Amino acid sequence: MDTDRHASKKDEANGIVYGVTAYGLWGLFPLYWKSLESVPSMQILAHRIVWSFVFTMILSLALGRRAAIAKLFREPKRLAATVLAGVLVSANWGIYIWAVNTERIIETSLGYYLNPLVSVALGTLVLRERIDHGIMVSSVIAGVGIVILTISYGQLPWISLSLAVTFALYGLIKKMAGLDALMGLAMETALVFPFALGFLAYEQVQGRGSFVEAGVLSTVLLVLAGAVTAIPLFFYAEGVKRVPLSRMGFLQYISPTLQLLLGVVVFGEVMSGSRMIAFAFILAALVVFAITRAKRSGTEAARP
Repeated sequence: MDTDRHASKKDEANGIVYGVTAYGLWGLFPLYWKSLESVPSMQILAHRIVWSFVFTMILSLALGRRAAIAKLFREPKRLAATVLAGVLVSANWGIYIWAVNTERIIETSLGYYLNPLVSVALGTLVLRERIDHGIMVSSVIAGVGIVILTISYGQLPWISLSLAVTFALYGLIKKMAGLDALMGLAMETALVFPFALGFLAYEQVQGRGSFVEAGVLSTVLLVLAGAVTAIPLFFYAEGVKRVPLSRMGFLQYISPTLQLLLGVVVFGEVMSGSRMIAFAFILAALVVFAITRAKRSGTEAARP
């Protein structure tokens, strides 16, 4: 019994490391996509899908995952979940790339601050995960901050809401389908790959394509978009399999915090007084969450 509990705690600790790594990498993404701002957002998205598929499929086949891929096509429910996951992650990527390259990095950070609350709600309503007092208090405090942020914009933050909902649903589906991290991304992108490739071919024929024409650096960055996309998603998928969705969601705050800092410090976006107050609430929520996690871990460790 003690051995099982120790193994479970170790597995969750490993999941947290995976989650922190994934969110840390995602937090630095604006630097990458900003380097491609001369390329139209839809073309960046299409290249991201195409090269992600190429990268993950080659790796999957090299690692001997053919049997697992074939098995997926014999399981209609998991295949349908994969299709939906591919649509959701493509929509999330497209909205995010467009927002970053139209000077809305702070709005994207708000979206990913909202995402943990959506994840907590989905974890509770769909997966029946248990919500303790620490998560409830943290959610309320963070919610106040997010309301202040929303009011400061003076309108419905559709970019933020779209990013939050699409990625929370993507995480839910990944957890329910239980797909292997590498094969999951390969199959998700495989199902939208033909559309992305067709679009890029059409743009090239029409003389609007950016591949090669945009210069050596942009071309290399477009090709590397596959690896850049796959690596943090691999870490995320491994983490979400080991950590309850409600807890995994709170690690998400790492990513928007880094994005916020990049938006303000590096790209010069304006941070008003009301937004600073809002982010103070969100920081307080993180502190409460961290303290309650530490206390809970200590209590569980002391149990016979």
